[in-house]
Amino acid sequence: MSFNIGLSGLYAANKQLDVTGNNIANVATTGFKSSRAEFADIYAASKLGTGQNSIGNGVNLAAVSQQFTQGDVNGSGGILDMAIQGGGFFVQKASDGSLEYTRSGAFRADKDGYITNNTGTSRLQGYAADENGKITKGGLVDLQLNLSNLPPKASTKVDSTSNLNSSEPVIDQVLKPFDPTKTDTFTTQYSTTLYDTQGNAHPMVQYLVKTDSNQWKSYTLIDGRNPDGTPISGTGAVAPVASTLSFDTAGKLTGVVTPPSIVSNTTLTISTWKPGTVTDGVWKANGAAANPGGIAVSMADITQYNSASYRNPPITDGYATGQITGLKIDGSGVLFATFSNQQSKSIGQLSLASFNNEQGLQPSGGTTWRETFASGQPGYDSPQSGTLGSIVASSLENSNVNLTNELVDLIKAQSNYQANAKTISTQSTIMQTIIQMT
Repeated sequence: MSFNIGLSGLYAANKQLDVTGNNIANVATTGFKSSRAEFADIYAASKLGTGQNSIGNGVNLAAVSQQFTQGDVNGSGGILDMAIQGGGFFVQKASDGSLEYTRSGAFRADKDGYITNNTGTSRLQGYAADENGKITKGGLVDLQLNLSNLPPKASTKVDSTSNLNSSEPVIDQVLKPFDPTKTDTFTTQYSTTLYDTQGNAHPMVQYLVKTDSNQWKSYTLIDGRNPDGTPISGTGAVAPVASTLSFDTAGKLTGVVTPPSIVSNTTLTISTWKPGTVTDGVWKANGAAANPGGIAVSMADITQYNSASYRNPPITDGYATGQITGLKIDGSGVLFATFSNQQSKSIGQLSLASFNNEQGLQPSGGTTWRETFASGQPGYDSPQSGTLGSIVASSLENSNVNLTNELVDLIKAQSNYQANAKTISTQSTIMQTIIQMT
């Protein structure tokens, strides 16, 4: 029996050396989780035995458990590198269609734009985004970077905050009729860029003329002409139509009236715009169209206070064609593509998986795990949901191996091995003595 006890000790010490050696070997492996050898003693006794004088039968390896503690997160600079700060696993689909789970966020894009692991054998899973950038949390899909240009969008609205100086002098339009080429015929002007359906840019200039103490007129010109394309001077000239802005004694806008409409509100709707270009003073249609519903120019946030006239940058929803220039990933795992037209659009959101029993996962190599009956079924959701962690972009999670502890465990395992070998050697000496006595 003593030989068997010693042999079990040697086996256990050898397994401890294997586990420790594997931890040390993977100290620099991204997303690696250290393991711990767990042992149990062995006793042999009958069911009805008293056990008062029971002597153990040695030791066996009860389990090798992995420690899913957080590893250090360090910046890596990789555009598609990601680290999980908190709980959860990245979800990957292997080439055979099965799902894998990993903490290694070293991802890259293949030739088709799919986000894959660093070996290119598995694709990152997540939620798709529609053409408007809205995330749809349906089934998991292969996340793909769409490198095509962002199509243009025709302008539909213009919002801004501005102030008209109440102390500006009144301009007599009988003596000085509005003329955009003469600065003394208007008080101030604001410029906004509009876009047609083909992404062509068109300057819209609003000229503001103070005509009374609490009244201003606004002339809106696009491409230097009336919105319908008619010129304001020269052959076929048509006088620009003015909208009347009225303010109360507190400087608040009370309404905007644009002939022939008699309705007073705070929105100027340009429904007659015909996109075109002016070359050598001649306006030509460019084959594009404006938004069918017109362009709503909000004037609700215009005030008339005794301070300098100003306008904050306008907010418009139109833009030209854009080429992708970069990619950003936020803490919730949403992938934002940035474009050359200063637009950004979500192109997908990665998903994380969680398990009731992480210890039940089966290691499958490549710093991945697979689902087992013991782990339970995975739950999928976006990062920062429930117990799931957040995503740290351009970073990687280091191995959680504590090298100092592993080196100490290595010394302990070596001592255990030597001690158990000594028990076998001692038992052999005793056996030799007994044999010599006979």
